Amino acid sequence: MTRASMHKQPHEVAAMFDGVAAKYDLTNDVLSLGMDRVWRRAVAGAVAARPGERVLDLAAGTGTSSQPFAAAGAFTVPCDFSIGMLREGKKRLPWMPFTAGDATRLPFRDDTFDAVTISFGLRNVQDTDAALREMLRVTRPGGRLVICEFSHPTWAPFRTVYTEYLMRALPPVAEAVSSNPSAYVYLAESIRAWPDQPALARRLQQAGWSRVAWRDLTGGIVAMHRGRKA
Repeated sequence: MTRASMHKQPHEVAAMFDGVAAKYDLTNDVLSLGMDRVWRRAVAGAVAARPGERVLDLAAGTGTSSQPFAAAGAFTVPCDFSIGMLREGKKRLPWMPFTAGDATRLPFRDDTFDAVTISFGLRNVQDTDAALREMLRVTRPGGRLVICEFSHPTWAPFRTVYTEYLMRALPPVAEAVSSNPSAYVYLAESIRAWPDQPALARRLQQAGWSRVAWRDLTGGIVAMHRGRKA
């Protein structure tokens, strides 16, 4: 797959996630060797949701990532553009207010949320910069942003091994456990093409976020970026 062929229209990406919704959480657990749970705990700690707060969880899928915020007492809105994911989530967590939404045109008023977070979904948005601006718009002044996304390992030898895993090992494993293995080939390509940690930090600043910082997880396989709305 070439870099040009990696780019998909929003409806194509949504259809792809619709097709993997039923086994999505299981597949992620297998492909990440269970590390996705560690990363989500790190996100929950960074968001630090408190009772009475409003938290927007974008690319929430089936709502797995949203549960820690709700458990902390925050009013939590899981939002995703994949109707299939939302339906699967509603089956599992009927009490949560699942909401369909495009990250570049969010269906919420200005200054609504105390915290906005997105895990492993920003690189699937067609216009990253528009999404970062929309997240800023719906965050209240002083509110916070937490982005958790696959990134670039900081140690060069490990980076080479990791890239080989993505492109060679991931598709066969996905074929064994996923209902749509071709989707994971696309995801591997999207990870390779994603900006590194400093480049994404600059884009947050350009979108208007202040106090931007990041923390590498698992040697930079994943990076957690944070920002505040001034």
